[in-house]
Amino acid sequence: PLTDWNCRSRLKVGKTTNPNTMENNKRLMSLDALRGFDMLFISGLAGLIMAICKLFPNGSECWLHETMKHVKWDGLAHHDTIFPLFLFIAGVSFPFSYAKQQANGLSRKSIYWKIIKRTLILIFLGVVYNGLFKLDFENIRICSVLGRIGFAWGVAAILFINFKPAARAVISAIILIGYWLVVGYIPAPDVPGGDPLTMQGTIVGWVDRMVTPGRLIYDGGRFDPEGLLSALPAVVTALLGMFTGEFIRIPESRINGTKKAGYMGLAALGLLGIGVLWSLVFPINKMLWSSSFVLVVGSYSLAMMALFYYIIDVKGWQKWSVCLQVVGLNSITIYLLPRIVNVGSTVNFFLGGLMELMPEAWAKVTYQAGFLCVCWLAMYFLYKKKVFLKI
Repeated sequence: PLTDWNCRSRLKVGKTTNPNTMENNKRLMSLDALRGFDMLFISGLAGLIMAICKLFPNGSECWLHETMKHVKWDGLAHHDTIFPLFLFIAGVSFPFSYAKQQANGLSRKSIYWKIIKRTLILIFLGVVYNGLFKLDFENIRICSVLGRIGFAWGVAAILFINFKPAARAVISAIILIGYWLVVGYIPAPDVPGGDPLTMQGTIVGWVDRMVTPGRLIYDGGRFDPEGLLSALPAVVTALLGMFTGEFIRIPESRINGTKKAGYMGLAALGLLGIGVLWSLVFPINKMLWSSSFVLVVGSYSLAMMALFYYIIDVKGWQKWSVCLQVVGLNSITIYLLPRIVNVGSTVNFFLGGLMELMPEAWAKVTYQAGFLCVCWLAMYFLYKKKVFLKI
């Protein structure tokens, strides 16, 4: 839910005389589990998988090892789906949050203020993550993952409130097509004759060089993957999540859960097909957050949402997902934890002696497993204490 920083108990369905209201206000357990699944890869699971791969001959060259890393430019690996999936999930939750706020009698002005405040807090936390408290303002990076989430989600939330689904679909198409025409065909003015679809020649980098304060992190300070212009198609990623949340909220009396999951799966196939075709002229590229990237990763996000929703919320198979919900309910916390707390020192304190007795490859597996366990156990402690840090 869209809230200020707070510690809260998990949402419980209250008594109501309207079964559709009760149904629409209950918490989606699948959403917490999918968010937890997504965050585990950032919190050490990707590193653990890569370390395990290296136990085998040529393991560092196998497809599984490679898909746990970001691609350098064009293309797609699993690790490239983590960020947009989180933004998509943030979008899914908003229709539920918005309906709850309306039911509680909040004015539109109050809801707007909550959106703006959440956006600003996420932008600020992104700068904190980048080292704000080092006070090296000359070299501080303003662009960030959290900042993009805040901006894209905030703009999408305002669009959600003010436009009906059909209008939002048209706006999404205009953003993606317009972004393609600008980025695909207008090279950076300061790189005469440059290829507009390269890091050196893209207008995305030029816009940041002109207007974005702080340090840019690629191409010798000339490009940033979380820059200003490429945040526009990220708005559509959040909107795709909001379309999904809006669809899931349709009462069961109209469309049952099984059909919802099936329709989401079909929609995912449609997005995939359009995205792959579009990639022939506008390559799938996370760094640019290209229009084809939005659709292809949107397809993945929607398919994963359909799968988790069907298994957990429709079929009711929930017990297995608690280990994921532990992380999903404190996603911002687990993202910031390794940046603020030296998790590696904790791992070395408990497992350092054991790792010294192991071959190097096994020691790395042990370290990565320990790192993941420390992060998870910290979230489990908060979960048991019913402490959930939200923005």
